Amino acid sequence: MSDARPVHTQALVLFSGGQDSATCLAWALSRYERVETIGFDYGQRHKVELTCRGRFLEALKQRYPQWARKIGDDHLLDLALLGQISDTALTQDKAIAFASTGLPNTFVPARNLVFLTLAAAIAYRRGLTVLVGGMCETDYSGYPDCRDDTLKALQVALSLGMDSRFLLDTPLMWLSKAQTWHLAESLGGRPLVELIREETHTCYAGDRQTRHAWGYGCGSCPACELRRKGHDTYLEAPAP
Repeated sequence: MSDARPVHTQALVLFSGGQDSATCLAWALSRYERVETIGFDYGQRHKVELTCRGRFLEALKQRYPQWARKIGDDHLLDLALLGQISDTALTQDKAIAFASTGLPNTFVPARNLVFLTLAAAIAYRRGLTVLVGGMCETDYSGYPDCRDDTLKALQVALSLGMDSRFLLDTPLMWLSKAQTWHLAESLGGRPLVELIREETHTCYAGDRQTRHAWGYGCGSCPACELRRKGHDTYLEAPAP
């Protein structure tokens, strides 16, 4: 009996320009036949990440020709409305702190839900059946829209709502930040680690002036702290 289920060979990667999504892009390129990318301009304070994503993509194509031929179109969506309705430290000029909910005020409500819904709409039109995101429930800030249960539910909702079987791949879901660095090395060697260190951006403050061993950033925001600790552990412990 033949298997009539669709074969997932083409993916759309949510690529912000940060460490996690850059690693996911390399992971997708090692796994799928064609890979497109999508980014979002939502009024984020660290808008410099959008510049970084273009530089990273070009450098990736030049240094990894085996991946370059798989890379398709890049999509950048204007989501200024999301920033306008979000009163957060990620979209407004305010100090980063913890809210009464226990979440940092960098949490942009529904951000990943909106991102993935719009990505699915693009993927539907482009004939792509896999959405790849760098959401993680291990070393993360506690955002509820990064949790595995949320994304599993959204996969079902998107597939039902568009009558098309989507697969949400989250390769970093159960990895620590150190393991994410190790994953990058396993995919593209130390040159990929160096490319991620130099050309990606994670810092919520948008600092591209201060260079650390792990990359650029203010060094004190939650994103910088996670990246620094993960990089330190990566250097201290060999890959399992």
